[in-house]
Amino acid sequence: MSNTLLRFQRKDETDFFKTLNTRVNEYFKQNNLKKTGNWKLHLKTIIMFSIFLTPYFLLLTLNISGWWFLLFSVIIGVGMAGVGMNVMHDGNHGTYSSKKWINNFMGGSIYILSGNVYNWKVQHNVLHHTYTNIHGHDEDLDAGRILRFSKHAKWHRFHRFQHYYSIILYGLLTINWAITSDFLQMKRYIKRGLSADNNLNPVREWSVLVITKIIYLSVWIIIPILVSDIAWWKVLIGFFAMHYTAGLILSVVFQLAHVSDDVETQLPPNDGQIKNVWAIHQLFTTTNFGTNNSFVNWFTGGLNHQVEHHIFPNISHVHYTKISAIVKKTAKEFNLPYKEFKTTRAALISHFHQLKELGRKPDYNAA
Repeated sequence: MSNTLLRFQRKDETDFFKTLNTRVNEYFKQNNLKKTGNWKLHLKTIIMFSIFLTPYFLLLTLNISGWWFLLFSVIIGVGMAGVGMNVMHDGNHGTYSSKKWINNFMGGSIYILSGNVYNWKVQHNVLHHTYTNIHGHDEDLDAGRILRFSKHAKWHRFHRFQHYYSIILYGLLTINWAITSDFLQMKRYIKRGLSADNNLNPVREWSVLVITKIIYLSVWIIIPILVSDIAWWKVLIGFFAMHYTAGLILSVVFQLAHVSDDVETQLPPNDGQIKNVWAIHQLFTTTNFGTNNSFVNWFTGGLNHQVEHHIFPNISHVHYTKISAIVKKTAKEFNLPYKEFKTTRAALISHFHQLKELGRKPDYNAA
């Protein structure tokens, strides 16, 4: 990843974000609402944790085998993705509650999802939300050599088939967190001195990482082997099935919003000065999908409202459906893009079409 210091335009000549922010604040004031989560989020938290943990305890206490065992493992994976998108995500953005300790507690649920708070906040809150879709700065565009998410990334011959094999690799997202990527990320971020709160303590972060990984593997592998009648190899199969399900859901939801036909990926300018102010940059590099689908809105934790989330990461996702009309209206007034796919299906088609296009050999002679 690049160490070049980037700067957004400081003055918005159009007053777009000032106008939008005023209108959104007025919405909350008129309706006497807090920008944080409400009872809908609290109820959803109970539901998501129930989907996530109930099958786990049933597997430990009941003699469940065969295809039922695999089905329960998949359900755990669905719950795992649900907790990540709805609870952990809001918590680590500080939007679950107005109380910091509750946000920290809910954000800390990432530890039982196989992740790490420090790494997640740096990659997501700092790099992705600040430098959205900027090559070499937004690590969500960086999938190593095997997937090409940006026209600015190096092309390899095998990328011609990435629209076929990508979906297989998407399921490996969270198992990579559990085994390797958290350690590699922490080493890289600490070396660069990155932190979401300017309070970097390497010894603390490494200690938390090691301890939570030991607890995590104990909960999901060692305890099931020791206290249940499930064979060790079945436990590992269930562990993989859980992760593959969660990884597939999370990867697809994340990619639809930023890797599609109509979304820009940008090279960092040589002088480090980005042409737009930060809020307008988000409009060019982010898209919504399936926002009229109640289930998609509910299950994805508002991650299908990526435009609203990127411009207002300090607002809980339970409010996105309401404020989306304000954002869309204001963007149109200022002749700015408001990118959206009416259905999730349309977004999926666009995403894999974009992967196919990015997999073609670039015409290096083109202007």
